[in-house]
Amino acid sequence: MANYKAIPQGYMTVGEVAKKMGVTVRALQYYDREGLFRPSAVSEGGRRLYTDKDIIKLHQILSLKSFGFSIDQIKNRLTSFDTPDEVAEALTEQSKAIQSQIDMLTRSLHDLERLKTEVLKMQSVDFKKYADIIVNLQMRNDNYWLIKYFDDNTLDYLRGRFDKESGLAFISKFNALRDKAVQYSDAGVPPESAQGQEFAKAFWQLITEFTGGDMSMLPQLMKMGEINTDNTDWQQKQEKLNAFLGPALETYFNNLGENPFEVKNG
Repeated sequence: MANYKAIPQGYMTVGEVAKKMGVTVRALQYYDREGLFRPSAVSEGGRRLYTDKDIIKLHQILSLKSFGFSIDQIKNRLTSFDTPDEVAEALTEQSKAIQSQIDMLTRSLHDLERLKTEVLKMQSVDFKKYADIIVNLQMRNDNYWLIKYFDDNTLDYLRGRFDKESGLAFISKFNALRDKAVQYSDAGVPPESAQGQEFAKAFWQLITEFTGGDMSMLPQLMKMGEINTDNTDWQQKQEKLNAFLGPALETYFNNLGENPFEVKNG
């Protein structure tokens, strides 16, 4: 009874707080030592005492901790709770931090599911390809799944030829040209027209950029353009690109008076 009377009204002991919030006393003592969660008062007998205001702060600490924030990061995110605006501001910041973590975890979950799908489609265990798929997922490359169709020599070439920045730039250029080919095809633009020839020039420049002038890479590129996949959107766009690009390049090379394929292989 004496111990009970020693606790002022409106205060809780560390044990009561721990029980209320579902944490251990040891954890609260650790937060105290780190200067993260100090008691609002200390009883005459030296017992740590906490208030309902402290419960709000502890909830904030535990929420941030559950999403992987370090002690120092949590310290920097804690604010005072002296006015409704300060409470609202703290809750807003906490909400933003949690939403950011949710977004990151959601992306990671989607990436894992996509990687699992590709792993099951591959005929053998290939950790180098797994790693390439992960890198492309992190790059937010929607065509990450194409990697399983590349042979080892081509993948080795790509790893040495492109970094993240140049890889994303190349993908962006390819997608833009492919979409233009689809647009021209749907609009009935002739491949031999001025528009078609400007497209052929731009696409050939992209191929030259990809190969670095090494025409031995062309057979693999041609093979990649002819794969059949269950990705309907990619398949339809690729078929329209191939249908437009073939005659456009043929006319382009005829106008140049030379065929790079024949020059390199002759």
